[in-house]
Amino acid sequence: MSRTLILGGTTFDHIVTLPELPAPQPQTIHQAPFHEGTGSTGAGKALALTKLGLPTTLYSAVGDDAYGRHIMANLQAQGVDAHYVPDPAGTERHINLMDAQGRRISLFITQASPALAFDHAQVTGLIRNSACVVLNIISYCQALIPLLRDYPHPIWTDLHDYDGHNPYHQPFIEAAHYIHLSSDNLPDYRPVMQQLRAAGKHLVVCTHGAAGATLLTAQGQWLEQAAVPAPAVVDSNGAGDNFFAGFLYGFLRQEPPQKCLQYGALCGSWCIGAFGLVDPQLSSSRLEAAWQEHFGNA
Repeated sequence: MSRTLILGGTTFDHIVTLPELPAPQPQTIHQAPFHEGTGSTGAGKALALTKLGLPTTLYSAVGDDAYGRHIMANLQAQGVDAHYVPDPAGTERHINLMDAQGRRISLFITQASPALAFDHAQVTGLIRNSACVVLNIISYCQALIPLLRDYPHPIWTDLHDYDGHNPYHQPFIEAAHYIHLSSDNLPDYRPVMQQLRAAGKHLVVCTHGAAGATLLTAQGQWLEQAAVPAPAVVDSNGAGDNFFAGFLYGFLRQEPPQKCLQYGALCGSWCIGAFGLVDPQLSSSRLEAAWQEHFGNA
């Protein structure tokens, strides 16, 4: 089976769970349960794809510190094939404030260096040995875009909460053939999806959290997919990356777009119901069985 290369996206996250997000006023919150561990979009996608049995390699940055060592050990323990570039600024860290509905405020308390001393021969080799690249919108990944210029296979990017105008996203949009994004900052998301299609993108997927997802094909077909309700909202961090991974799992198996959306909805739901970036029970056999149960007779 072909190998997917994921470029960028590892952090150490401190996650605080509250009944509701705090009001913008001075206050003391006496009960603030928290957990911490590996975070960010590259780790989330790599973990989910690995658990789904897809050969996957992650290339990302960590610092020479306790947080970076935790990330490397954690991903190795879960079977992720990863290569790292050292970041002299240290490991990027986030504080995520979560409410009972899974809504999030992310605070970037440290940030990765915008440029890093890449081993271009190593990265070029990883690209050459892959049949699919996921280019994450991390600052240091912009320097890798020229290495993808003549790449003959699919390039995906996840624009997250793109607002339709931010110039930061443009190099990633131009490099990619397939686009994922969310409607968090796009109340009128269809015109943006149409603009991306008009720019030559093969597929555009927009997620809406609990409201499901919308897909636009290169042929102009619109597809809708309802979310699969999670049994409980435990930790919504990583849900979008799990949706992405479930969708890509179906795409790489050449499944129809609607089925890819359904795979994504199932994976996202399971992530919300478990601590961490991925449900520990995620697997291709579980996904296939759940798809048959939820959608097989539709």
